[in-house]
Amino acid sequence: MSYRTYTYLAADWDNDKEVIDKLRSWNDSDYWGLSFKDAHDLMQSSDSSLNCSIKDNLGDRMDVSKTFVLIVGEKTKSVRAGSCSYCSHYSYSSGCDKGWSTSLKSFIEYECDKAVRDGLKIVVIYNSAYVFKSRCPDAVVDEGTHIAGYSWENGSKKWNYSAIKKAIME
Repeated sequence: MSYRTYTYLAADWDNDKEVIDKLRSWNDSDYWGLSFKDAHDLMQSSDSSLNCSIKDNLGDRMDVSKTFVLIVGEKTKSVRAGSCSYCSHYSYSSGCDKGWSTSLKSFIEYECDKAVRDGLKIVVIYNSAYVFKSRCPDAVVDEGTHIAGYSWENGSKKWNYSAIKKAIME
């Protein structure tokens, strides 16, 4: 039996949280039938933590996950949060003054690389009515299932619930 039983949600939390909130609301409701154990419920990182310790925490959550769900929006590929270059302990000339290894990868790049390396089932949901692979991080652009998060019908947003549920739950 696999110890990987969680679903890991990754996104540009500043710009695409609406999709994460929608997934969580479906998951929390008996009505929708979407049912997954959210890896982010296991532990939280503090916003004041060092990027390297946050990445360790993210890695721990991913280590118990079987499915990696990435929300891709307009800015996902350009988000730099998590890069050591934004840490006060980092110097371009000498690296980390705390002695940690350094990485210029963002949290999202780190998560995508780890999902591919660990062989997780990958689901990419676009915060759009279309799949824009040019917005997708390179590590997962050709991996897993890619679907539009919603469509427009008669001027109203209609969430692509059936395809999202199928992609996550299968």
